[in-house]
Amino acid sequence: MSDRICIHSGGKKVVRVSAQDLVSCCGIACGMGCNGGLPEGAWKYWVNYGLVSGGPYGSNDTCRPYEIPPCAHRTKSERPECKGISRTPKCVHQCAQAYNVHANEEHIKLEIMMHGPVEADFEVFADFLHYESGVYQHVSGGLLGGHAIRLLGWGVEDGTPYWLAANSWNTDWGDNGFFKIRRGKNECGIEADVNAGIPRD
Repeated sequence: MSDRICIHSGGKKVVRVSAQDLVSCCGIACGMGCNGGLPEGAWKYWVNYGLVSGGPYGSNDTCRPYEIPPCAHRTKSERPECKGISRTPKCVHQCAQAYNVHANEEHIKLEIMMHGPVEADFEVFADFLHYESGVYQHVSGGLLGGHAIRLLGWGVEDGTPYWLAANSWNTDWGDNGFFKIRRGKNECGIEADVNAGIPRD
């Protein structure tokens, strides 16, 4: 959402939309923030109610920074291990329009090119937790649940087309918090539920 505000304003508005405000206030319409949440509900919440500014845990320069301390989503980390479910703390930038992007590689690419990053959700399998580099393709391990991420762009690595994505599991996971996932084959459902919105002027 923050990326889209910046792109839509031609770089004149650089804000951080509060993930905490969304998780705390959207509630059941957004899946209570569990299993990747419900991305379509999040975009609609932004349209209907707006979101305040936010930032990372421990920051003091925004209206509502993230309130849950960072934790490790894999074995090698300086952060403490994540322990199950955390309680969501209690409960404006607005979005003019929210919508689903057609589940088609070319439509998703066009949306990113025209308006900026999109939100996608996909199925997370056990092997994804250990991703470090390259283009992820599910090989082994059971289904752990759903997860929402930000698709930023696309490319080809060693002949394999990929989506470039930003994860929310801190910078010590993956490739500095980013990952590549196979593009064009709906890998783990990554192309099936893509959502976006247009910021209000």
